Amino acid sequence: MRLLLATANPHKVEEITALLAGTPVAIATTHDFPGGPQVDESGATYEANAVLKARAWAAHSGLVTLADDSGLEVETLRGRPGVRSNRYAPTNDERIRGILHEMEGVEEARRTARFVCVMALAQPNGAVQTRRGVCEGRIALAPAGQGGFGYDPIFFLPDRGVTMAQLSAVEKNLISHRARAAQAIAPFILALGRESRIG
Repeated sequence: MRLLLATANPHKVEEITALLAGTPVAIATTHDFPGGPQVDESGATYEANAVLKARAWAAHSGLVTLADDSGLEVETLRGRPGVRSNRYAPTNDERIRGILHEMEGVEEARRTARFVCVMALAQPNGAVQTRRGVCEGRIALAPAGQGGFGYDPIFFLPDRGVTMAQLSAVEKNLISHRARAAQAIAPFILALGRESRIG
């Protein structure tokens, strides 16, 4: 079965492709379908945005499509930036600086945060399944690490003593919010793959 990943983010394509290694799917990307929809991620929740993207690209491509929406939720900031994580500031460096600025003076015990990811798996007929993954951590005092992307350099994992950006790709794909969402939705991907072979 061909599975379309509805993201233009090469880091996400790389991560999700690795997470789905071993499943009987052939990965396609939005680059394989030029002229695709420009989806306005106007939903109020991760789930809403993931479903919007997955359904739009499934209808355009005729393929079963996987989309995700994810974000950083900081407890002291009442869950911000949340669903607006990618729009919190114009660039990634500015987003990281902004969070650290807002967290200045906040003691370690109150720097708790979580990464959240919701994946949506849509069929061309509009049927959709969603699953959620969460990774708990804290906001670091300063960025550390060169791996990953997004807010990874300031997302500290207390049980490991490192930021997400200091993990290898293999380690990250065992514990990340995206990994947990992918693990939860994988059975539905496998079921559709079996159906396509039977059909």
